[in-house]
Amino acid sequence: MFKTFIKASNDFCTLEKFVPAPYFRENFSVDDDFKSATLYITGLGFYEAHINGVNITKGILAPYISNPENIVYYDSYDISGQIIPGRNVLAVILGNGFQNSSGGYIWDFDKAKWRGAPLLSFKIIVEYRDERVEVIEPSAATKTAPSPIIFDDIRHGEYYDARLETDNWDSVDFDDSNWDNSLIADAPCGEQRLCTADPIVEIKRISPTDITEFEGGYIYDFGVNFAGLTELNIKDCESGQKIVLKHFETIVDGKPYYDNIRFPNDDRTKAYQENIYYCKGEANEKHLPRFTYDGFRYVYVKGINEKQATKSLLTYIVYSCAKEINSTFFCNDETVNKIQQATVRSDISNLYYFPTDCPQREKNGWTADAALSAEQMLINIKPENCYKEWLRNIYKAMKEDGRLPGIVPTSGWGYEWGNGPAWDIVMINLPYYTYLYRGDKEILFESAEPINKYIHYLDSRLNGRNLLEIGLGDWCEPDKPEWEYTTPLVVTDTIVSIDIARKAEFIFARLGLEEYGKFAKQLEEKLVIAAKEHLIDHDNLTVAGNTQTGLALALYHGLFDENEYGKAFENLLDLIKEEDNHCYCGVVGGYVFYDLLAENGYADLALEIITKPDFPSYGNWIARGATTLWEAYRREGDTVNSLNHHFWGNISAWFYTYLAGIRINPTGRNVNEVNIKPCFVSELNTVTAKHHHRQGEISVEWKRTNDIITLNLKMPKSITGKIILPNGNEYDYSEIEKSLIVDNFVVNIEN
Repeated sequence: MFKTFIKASNDFCTLEKFVPAPYFRENFSVDDDFKSATLYITGLGFYEAHINGVNITKGILAPYISNPENIVYYDSYDISGQIIPGRNVLAVILGNGFQNSSGGYIWDFDKAKWRGAPLLSFKIIVEYRDERVEVIEPSAATKTAPSPIIFDDIRHGEYYDARLETDNWDSVDFDDSNWDNSLIADAPCGEQRLCTADPIVEIKRISPTDITEFEGGYIYDFGVNFAGLTELNIKDCESGQKIVLKHFETIVDGKPYYDNIRFPNDDRTKAYQENIYYCKGEANEKHLPRFTYDGFRYVYVKGINEKQATKSLLTYIVYSCAKEINSTFFCNDETVNKIQQATVRSDISNLYYFPTDCPQREKNGWTADAALSAEQMLINIKPENCYKEWLRNIYKAMKEDGRLPGIVPTSGWGYEWGNGPAWDIVMINLPYYTYLYRGDKEILFESAEPINKYIHYLDSRLNGRNLLEIGLGDWCEPDKPEWEYTTPLVVTDTIVSIDIARKAEFIFARLGLEEYGKFAKQLEEKLVIAAKEHLIDHDNLTVAGNTQTGLALALYHGLFDENEYGKAFENLLDLIKEEDNHCYCGVVGGYVFYDLLAENGYADLALEIITKPDFPSYGNWIARGATTLWEAYRREGDTVNSLNHHFWGNISAWFYTYLAGIRINPTGRNVNEVNIKPCFVSELNTVTAKHHHRQGEISVEWKRTNDIITLNLKMPKSITGKIILPNGNEYDYSEIEKSLIVDNFVVNIEN
């Protein structure tokens, strides 16, 4: 597709030496009889493309965020309606992006082999009615000049000097004869690929709820934590007036709190999430950054006067790939509703082409975070296009022996630390749950070879007892630093790998890959035998470490025999009771904890643990003012590194699948099969859930009036399945004409 890449110069931006984002202009002409025109464009890092003065870019941070040695992404645009007979111009601004990640030094992005000045390539294909085809590509004659963006970095922010603006730089009539010629650059070696991930677009706009004076500036509070950009609308400013916008998540002791955004003992991170604007000096100036984004609730503004500190000064524009909300859930418990809302906000905030861990500090594609959130994201939003594209990057990042890094994309960091089965399961969970919820078999086909390779990798890493102990464990256990966990690593790694092997068997069976399935089955059997022999105390029916996580994982994944299960589950209940009915699991154990309780008839206990207002619980987060999910359970006054993490978000899937009872594709064989099996917990009187299935909307509502529960269902006629009541009775939808009365249940169904 692209043969020639260009750059403005050999210099590139660093924290010590600012190099402005370059403008580029390609002038071209078309004849009167043109029929159509298509633009193909790629930027390393980010581009913004204009045709004849009109911004046509799909969204911010185009085209994608990737390792250019693996994949070079491009976009295509039908520009037939933008060009005219005669003279035309393609005008582009080019930001640093992943090509030159100055602020990514914590993960060695600044040491990337490909790091350098941002690169641009494009191809304009014009088709004529007489079947002629003209191709316009970049060359040394493509014009370039510095833009007013004097610094940009996805983590640090963007600095813009409006005094350096060039009027009409993107118009056809602009005279660029004094601009420099471009330099021809070496082409990146990655596979060139059209980006099919959803674009990062505007989701909503939020006005400030409060403005407070603070130490010579003003704190703007937008009421909720989210991710996106602040649009500046400044009036009556002076030329050279410097306005600094510092974005942050919370206020501590009446002051902006930045410690959860900065890294300890690293002064370079002090400028994270800081945008600077130098005014031109006009009556009204408006600015929106192009090549960065921030995670925040608050903005501390310095450099404005009292008259300028109005509510119209800043607008919070939320951006995400999650343009559509796929489901809604409400009940009569406001804490549950707020947890659900916080989960969706965290999902929206962290879907920037791929699921990031957090939008304010790292902005990395941490694999465990996405793996733990896969099911609930597929319920709440529509991430499948992003999943597919990111998986291709994950597969490219896999080493020859099958190892994966903990973050993707990476420049090489994360293979020795930050990975392991509980993180690597992302390559299984994303295709597995996308297939279950969307019926998408393409994602399974693409995953087969990499998954088989990874299964062999796990087999090669078994220790002398056929157990695994090679990665990160039960991250973010309450009351401990993230990296310290009570549950032995050998327990979490081994049992998670059993889950990986079983899901791999499922995927291979769907694809008819018998030999792959056999090997996955053999690994599963080896791990199960070893876990039962070395990790389980069959006399006391406990698991090594005797933690909630260990017991929950072993019970959930069937490692106790039938005659052992009841007593082992009682032991888990005892551990829960010892903690005054709180969950003391990290993310690995927490992922199965609530499902396990509900499956064993303890949904009431699960809901109590979820909503308790005291530490540690989801309810405690809400009681302390959380509007998004936090990274860790910490006591009041302790540091939480991120207040916008989605990897505890599978609790939302629990709300849908257990409280509302929507069980999509319960056998894994038919996405159009949906069972309804609610848990009518005693603390709730109403639950309403809607899910946009590919066949149409599924709606479940149940209400408790005295001792009578009324269950109202609406679903497309093409959906098959059963209603399963707590008494064990099952009723096929086809057996119910309009309504059904059984014991104290009234069931109404509408197609």
